[in-house]
Amino acid sequence: MAAILVVDDELSMREFLRILLTKEGYEVTTAAEGTAALALVAKQAYDLVISDIRMPGMSGLDLLSRLKQVQPETGMIMITAFASPDDAVAAMKNGAFDYITKPFNVDEIKAVIRAVLKKKQQNEAQPANCFPEIIGQSPEMTKIFDLIAKIAPTPANVLIYGESGTGKELVAKAIHNCSRVAAHPFVPITCSAIPESLLESELFGHVKGSFTGAIADKAGLFQQADGGTAFLDEIGELTPIIQTKLLRVLQEREFMPVGSTRTRQVNVRIIAATNRVLEREIIEGKFREDLYYRLAVVPIRVPPLRERIGDVPLLVDHFLKKYSRLLGKEVQTISSYGMEVLMQYDFPGNVRELENIIERGVALESSNIILPESLILSLHRREKNKAEPTAPTSAPLFVAAHDETELFSEGLEEILQRVEREMLLHALAKADNSKMRAADLLKLSFRSLRYKTKKHQID
Repeated sequence: MAAILVVDDELSMREFLRILLTKEGYEVTTAAEGTAALALVAKQAYDLVISDIRMPGMSGLDLLSRLKQVQPETGMIMITAFASPDDAVAAMKNGAFDYITKPFNVDEIKAVIRAVLKKKQQNEAQPANCFPEIIGQSPEMTKIFDLIAKIAPTPANVLIYGESGTGKELVAKAIHNCSRVAAHPFVPITCSAIPESLLESELFGHVKGSFTGAIADKAGLFQQADGGTAFLDEIGELTPIIQTKLLRVLQEREFMPVGSTRTRQVNVRIIAATNRVLEREIIEGKFREDLYYRLAVVPIRVPPLRERIGDVPLLVDHFLKKYSRLLGKEVQTISSYGMEVLMQYDFPGNVRELENIIERGVALESSNIILPESLILSLHRREKNKAEPTAPTSAPLFVAAHDETELFSEGLEEILQRVEREMLLHALAKADNSKMRAADLLKLSFRSLRYKTKKHQID
């Protein structure tokens, strides 16, 4: 039951809101002026405060300012019979959720109250402590939060896979920050960003004189990360020679710097990430299968933003605050139509693209609200989506039996086996023959899917 404090110098308005909100199931307290309201706030935490702006003594705006110092997480709605643009701007600037003029529509204030309480609930649902930068409360992200909490305290190697821009490095950092070695180094390296000729030295280090320009000994990634975590982004870019040397690090916990004749012991957890389908790379001979299984002790799929579109409002709010602060703007929110545009967009660049959209919107906007014209989306992708015909959705994906005769002649067990096989084949095709991704689509464990494909003789 949400606790709401109503502050208004008019008794009739206090009683009206108390009766209305009590019927809606809220726990309602009232106060006749700001000082009395602050005394109540000092004794109890409120989910929402609804306050008149113009009151004798302490004004509603002063109350808002004081409240944000005492209970910054409490939502605030300002109401007034004297509509003033200056008051509205001041209220929103100081952290009010909304500004409503009297007389107001009952359904309108109910909707605003539900919205502010929902936003507060969303903020409280955000992961804390070791992964505050990962924003989301969708079932897909909740699953990842739970997985991070389970695997972080273990030394198991992790393979994070997903499209570019989904936040794979944030997941890697969260695993490290929640681990028992959080006080030790987290050393990231992007395998595709370093020339092939220098990558071995960057990973394993080198000794003085090992090649032209090696004027001193240099510690590589694994030596720097000793005792902590090494994050290898874009692991699919490694050459076969580097893959072999990396496998030795995983198996023997040792490596040899370039130009050295002595191995060095290392105790490091490896978290790798890729946007490639490594199973297909194994089939094509581009990636070592034994290395893959050493890296993917625990696989984590980070979903694209289009699969967790419900997280967009949370992400928008996060990026609005971030770039308003960085760019010295006072952009508080995004228009309802602007949010609708974003909710219908498929975000080919995922969270990274959304962040860029909001950063541009804040930079371009001259008011305190982002309007649709300040949102610059990928026109090419939108036109492509319109041009591509969509497959009919009315036809069934799988046909168990064409008629009753076939149904009963085949029998239940045979029919179920046939449908299971078709579902496995369909999921594998949709996942580009990646068993890991197919298992994710079918809500199966990787071991269960491997057993079922073997049973149905699916290679």
